[in-house]
Amino acid sequence: PPSHNLEMKHLPGADPELVLLSHRYEELERIPLSDMTREEINQLVQELGFYRKETPDAPVPEEFQFAPARPLPTLLPHQAPAADGKTPPERDEGEHPEL
Repeated sequence: PPSHNLEMKHLPGADPELVLLSHRYEELERIPLSDMTREEINQLVQELGFYRKETPDAPVPEEFQFAPARPLPTLLPHQAPAADGKTPPERDEGEHPEL
């Protein structure tokens, strides 16, 4: 059965891979599929959160319309300096939540 928001393209001569895109169609990750069985690929798609439809034209529940995309992190208001005049430390670049 087809999965919502999952499109398969056959590229002759290319190794199969799953390309994950952001809501702006920016590439987030490439996952090679050459060494995986069909069952392993189906399991991966399920673990990533793609919604599996009963039939190609079946409706998709509202909560899965943008699946498997994660909600954008909410931005915190600008932090004011502490009483001692020092600004609180900002997060490191490596601490961003996943998309």
